[in-house]
Amino acid sequence: MAGSRAAELRGGSHFLWFAVGILALFFAKALLVPLAFALTLTFLLAPGVERLERWRVPRLVAVMIVGGVTFVGLCGAGYVVTRQLMEVARTLPSYRANIHARMVALHSPAEQSVEQALGAMKGIGEEFSLGTGGESAAGPGAAAKNSEAMPVRVVDPATGLETAMRLAREVLEPVGTLLVVVVFAIYMLMKREELRHRLLLLAGMGHLNVMTQALGEAAERISDYLVMQFAVNACYGALFGAGLYVIGVPYATLWGVLAGVLRIVPYVGTLTGVVLPLVVSVAISTSWWPPVLVVVLFVVLELSVTNFVEPWLFSTRTGISSLALLVSAIFWALLWGWPGLVLSTPLTVCMVVLGTYIPQMSFLQTLLGAHAELSPEAHFYERLLAMDQREGRAIAERFLKEHSLVALYDEVLIPALSLAEQDRHRGGLDEVRFNFVFLCISELVAELAEYRAEGEGILEGRGEFAVVCLSARDQADELSTTMLAQLMERAGHPTLVLSTASLSDEVLGGLAAAPETVVFISALPPFAFSQARAACQRVRGQMPKNRIAVGLWHTEDDKEQMAERLGSGKPDVVVGLMAEALLQVTMWQKKAVGSS
Repeated sequence: MAGSRAAELRGGSHFLWFAVGILALFFAKALLVPLAFALTLTFLLAPGVERLERWRVPRLVAVMIVGGVTFVGLCGAGYVVTRQLMEVARTLPSYRANIHARMVALHSPAEQSVEQALGAMKGIGEEFSLGTGGESAAGPGAAAKNSEAMPVRVVDPATGLETAMRLAREVLEPVGTLLVVVVFAIYMLMKREELRHRLLLLAGMGHLNVMTQALGEAAERISDYLVMQFAVNACYGALFGAGLYVIGVPYATLWGVLAGVLRIVPYVGTLTGVVLPLVVSVAISTSWWPPVLVVVLFVVLELSVTNFVEPWLFSTRTGISSLALLVSAIFWALLWGWPGLVLSTPLTVCMVVLGTYIPQMSFLQTLLGAHAELSPEAHFYERLLAMDQREGRAIAERFLKEHSLVALYDEVLIPALSLAEQDRHRGGLDEVRFNFVFLCISELVAELAEYRAEGEGILEGRGEFAVVCLSARDQADELSTTMLAQLMERAGHPTLVLSTASLSDEVLGGLAAAPETVVFISALPPFAFSQARAACQRVRGQMPKNRIAVGLWHTEDDKEQMAERLGSGKPDVVVGLMAEALLQVTMWQKKAVGSS
């Protein structure tokens, strides 16, 4: 009860801290948005500054060179694009008649008939309302006067000073934000080491290694993302512009540049980039084919990049799944507006890195990370819980194509059997499902008795060096004993399978007559440990000269401590994997051969 209460308190505290973090991000937007833009700009420019520094250029000069080149490039591109857009704005009105003709062509005779019918119904309704609203009482003249009456609204005109102040505020606010971003970026480029040291001091000396790795990985992922996004957007814009040129849309280069630049804003910018060339194609064309081809070009290009290129590049570089990119874009857009939409991927990269290195935030890695696959044993067990034997067998067969049979038992079947045992003893697994899981694994093990890997032969062992496999307790232990015996036989060791219920003093006495015989007791902890200890003590009492091994499968506990806990019947060795059991028996066999 106390443990569950503590878990509830921890879960509640985590949720509280998460809510506080969201509120802080929202209310501190005015400060955090410029800071986030500056940090992203720093990640973009830092490689250039570092390269100049490697060429013995002073840091201040390197920052000025990289910043100046970036500023001149952006201003030059902005100037060219602005002039082109103004040219388009001047020429577009000359195509007004053509646009009107295209719009008129959209209205078919059937649509015109529908519009006429709707107009007639609207007129009938108006006449009906006039007839019931008092025309009989006041006459048609009064109705006409009422219909001509217009409401009068007195509006207090804004003064020239207020208008100028509002206009100045709208202009100066983005300019001020831009200046803040530039100042922050310059400071971060100049004081990179100082900022890193401050973060490391905040984390504490005990987390120095983890924080260093987290900062390095975050910087690398964000830099890779920005570079790949620039490359993808540039190629996208070039292909879009080339396609528009082939279609015959004027200013194709301008639309290609705009499409590539606007893709910085996820989803919204992409749609915005196709609107203007689509309008121009409608304005200049005498048919609908050019606009249709523009739409087809956009759809094909966008589907190819969004569904194939970006998931392959961005998921591997950023470690974020495609679904997480979409969800994060919506989240940051709701939180910070369009700046959050632009910064959504770099911010999400930082969250994934935090989830990777901070255990308390590991849920972020699970929710947003690119890799969310179950382990083979968990996937196998989950399919059997879903009563899907076919898919469970397919998982085992796929694993066996790349791994050995002993690896399949150690890494898939035994762990799945252990999970089923734990769930059953905790009351989380009913008998029907447990029996289904057990039978599926039993059938698979029985079929694998004849399995031979490609090029694998049957090993010949020494007939006098036998292995007796005992099951400690229940069906799960018996099934693990069957797996062990199967592997021992494949290794060439004569093998005998017994259960503890079939043991008698006569049987043990007969086995003790061959001192080279190895007794292996199989148990699936923690529920079969006491039975394994009792069996070990009984065997040791009747076979004092034989080697005894205990297999506590799928346990990570210290083997020496486990051997001590087995009491007076302490075995010669305790193993946790069947691969270890095979290796131990082989070593004993080689030792016996050498001594003889």
